[in-house]
Amino acid sequence: MPIDDHRAELMTRWNAILPRQPELGESLIARYDESHRQYHTSKHLLDVLTMIDELADDHDVFLVRLAAWYHDAVYAIPAGQISNEEASARLALRELSLLGLEQEDLNQVARLVRLTETHLPGPRDPEGELLCDADLSILASNPARYADYVAAVRAEYAKLPEERFLAGRYAVLSELADREIFRTSKGRQLNDAARANIDGELTELRDRLGITVEGSDV
Repeated sequence: MPIDDHRAELMTRWNAILPRQPELGESLIARYDESHRQYHTSKHLLDVLTMIDELADDHDVFLVRLAAWYHDAVYAIPAGQISNEEASARLALRELSLLGLEQEDLNQVARLVRLTETHLPGPRDPEGELLCDADLSILASNPARYADYVAAVRAEYAKLPEERFLAGRYAVLSELADREIFRTSKGRQLNDAARANIDGELTELRDRLGITVEGSDV
């Protein structure tokens, strides 16, 4: 989908949840289309919102959708004194508080945004599970799309030396491989595809980093 089509679809979705705030929606889309972004773009935002719709069951989707709009609203490379997720959560609190949302709702949106830093919702957090599953859904994509995703993430960190990037990527994927990735009832169906992609990339990273797995003859 061309980028202008992404923007049009995103504005349609934004107007469905906050119909009298088009300028705010446009400013958020502009953030996702910053020139240094290669993966965390308006396309990623649209993909996350689409997956929320696909994975939702009995969830409070209004607040999850608002959190999705803000979850990567701040994306500095490298991050500033606070994480991108924390900065995005604070932005959500500042901007949404001007619209008259209840403090409880504001706190929930900010909490959900912060949760995308670890993608580790608690055992009784259906809204957190939904947002995290939607954000991680790229991991379960077909091999060609997964390869494009990996290349886009590397492009975002183009200034980072290769070995540092590979080591960081290996640490992130190793942590994901050691736990349940998707937690919603519908999202669990994506686990096998995600694990296949992650395992394949981890194997490649071990080769490139010269890492030997315990018990391996390599």
